[in-house]
Amino acid sequence: MSPGQRIAYISDIGASGLKPLFITGAVITTVFLDLSLLSERWLRHRGRLAKNQTVTEKVLAGLSIVFAILGTLGLILLSIFDTLRHPRLHRLFLLFFIGGYVISAIFLCWEYQRLGIHFRQHRVLRISFWVKLAFIIVEIGLACGFGACLYKGRQNPGAILEWVIALIFTFWVLSFILDLYPATRTRKHKHGLQVVDGHQMEAAVSDDQAGYANGRATNGLAPAPYR
Repeated sequence: MSPGQRIAYISDIGASGLKPLFITGAVITTVFLDLSLLSERWLRHRGRLAKNQTVTEKVLAGLSIVFAILGTLGLILLSIFDTLRHPRLHRLFLLFFIGGYVISAIFLCWEYQRLGIHFRQHRVLRISFWVKLAFIIVEIGLACGFGACLYKGRQNPGAILEWVIALIFTFWVLSFILDLYPATRTRKHKHGLQVVDGHQMEAAVSDDQAGYANGRATNGLAPAPYR
């Protein structure tokens, strides 16, 4: 720690005797996050989640995975090249880590925004979009503040911001539970999810209301498993 610094950076702790634990935690966290992204892509391809309707959406999904892998490499390498022995490399890989995952989140958010246009009946897509957008805005703001603290040598505020960034990143990892959970409710549906436009939805609702009024469902449709 620098003279006058009272709050330890995560990097300071990781450069000490806890370095093996720091590396292990970085590897486990990023590998599981990347597996979540790959699982989401596979489930979306199989129709267990709302399927991509355009090539653009598939490209956005692919780019989000590519930049997530870049962020993964950044976090793993910054945990290996610690701030005590390799300060320049550590900060370079820190940039890869934060930049990689923020850019990945931007592409993923963009994909969800387009999916929400095609699948307006699925609220989870809108919720996930706003969660991702909030993450992007907050993390970019915190990253800018963190970089300014490093540049001006304000160690204690910088350390606080680093801990906050790490905490929000943890919530980002957990947010994929929201994205993957609907697949648990569609595993028995062979035909997956289909796009439903406004007129089809209104007609289906009218048929359902008429059918249930007579004690039966006239349209033969079961309740949608994905909300």
